[in-house]
Amino acid sequence: MNPTLTRTWSAILFDLDGTITDSAPAITSSLARTFTVLGRPVPSQQDLLAYVGPPLLTAFQDYAGMTPDEATEAAAIYRSEYHGPAALDTAVYPGVAGLLERIHEAGIPLALATSKPELTAIDILNHFDLARFFTVMVGASADGTRSTKTAIVAEALHRLTETGADVSAPVLVGDRSHDVVGATANRMPAIVVEWGYGSPAEAAEATATVFSTDQLAKLLLG
Repeated sequence: MNPTLTRTWSAILFDLDGTITDSAPAITSSLARTFTVLGRPVPSQQDLLAYVGPPLLTAFQDYAGMTPDEATEAAAIYRSEYHGPAALDTAVYPGVAGLLERIHEAGIPLALATSKPELTAIDILNHFDLARFFTVMVGASADGTRSTKTAIVAEALHRLTETGADVSAPVLVGDRSHDVVGATANRMPAIVVEWGYGSPAEAAEATATVFSTDQLAKLLLG
């Protein structure tokens, strides 16, 4: 952790999977069913974990070697499998709900910026009574036009601006290299949490890494 990073942020963006929620059980089981429907071999549980966090179309192409058209078909099947109760086989990481509440009480605008489909992400935050802490909640669009983390972060900043929030000094909290890329492309620092699904190598370009919510709170709230 870089102690010099501590400052007053004008807005804070959070990833969802691997940052707020441990959603791997729901995601990997839905992925396994997707591969079965497609008639493809089901990857190992360890290999399926790589899919948790990155944009879905990118993950199917990078990890399963699918063409863009095949990835689009797989994503549609996955979304039909990962729906309703199936998406709620997840848990909030210890200490995260309390931190989100503290940020909200401090008056710092909070935004969700996740590669998960937006409506599903909102349902999950509502399920755990966390949506009330967020000023805006942004995810991947249903039609696929907003799927990269760069585009999702940009949309979150845009929606925050529309609410009148100050986005002059934002920071993004995530767990994968895609979060770092999305933050960097939008000219903001990225803090990577070590309790998620990323590897140390994925955090190499992050502004800081933290291993506990207490550490994260110090960087976000001082």
